[in-house]
This record gives sequence, structure tokens and C-alpha cells, in this order.
Amino acid sequence: MPNVKLTDDQWTRILDFLRKDPRAYVGQEAACRLFVEAVLWMGRSGAQWRLLPPSYGNWNSIYKRFARWCDAGVWERLLATLSAAADMESVMLDSTIVRAHPCAAGAQKKWRAGGARLGA
Repeated sequence: MPNVKLTDDQWTRILDFLRKDPRAYVGQEAACRLFVEAVLWMGRSGAQWRLLPPSYGNWNSIYKRFARWCDAGVWERLLATLSAAADMESVMLDSTIVRAHPCAAGAQKKWRAGGARLGA
């Protein structure tokens, strides 16, 4: 999976929020940007933290910082702030609109002659 990169405009908006938030530790700007991009990679890939590419840094350090920000409510406040000024550049889809395979919804199963189910 390719690396997730923020545009400079996106990063500026995120950084402005993080600098104003008293519970978010920014530190060095480049390291903080890499951390946010690592979290975005995790969200996009759905992988385990241990599978985070080494180019983002130590997976355990990134996970611990992510967990601290979760406990402090930084991610919720960031989402609320950014969604208030949405530009609709990207649209998020909720999984409830994704169609399942017909058999997952109770469709009739196919049977072989003689009463045996296909694939059994």
C-alpha cells in the first residue's frame, strides 16, 4: 500500500488546530506530520500496528502517542473542527451502505440434485 501523504494545505489546517489544543503535543513539526500520516496509513490500511512501515517510525511509539491522543479526546476535537469547515474534497462512506453478498442477506442457497448443498 502506498504511503499516505498530506498536502501542505491539509497539514497547515491540522497543525493550526494542534497548536491551539492544550492536550495535543506537537513537538517538532516534521515528526508530528509523520505521526499523523502514520495514523492515516493505519486507518486506510486496516493493518495491525506491528505492520506499520518502518519509514513512519517505531510502531509502538506511534501507537502509544495515538492512544494518548485518544484518551485526551484530541482526535474527536480535530474531527469536529475540520468537519465544521468541510470542503467536500473527499467524501466518507459509512459501511452501512456497502452491499453484502446476497447469501449474507438470506438469499436462497443453491442445491445439487440429490439434496447436497453446493460447495459443501
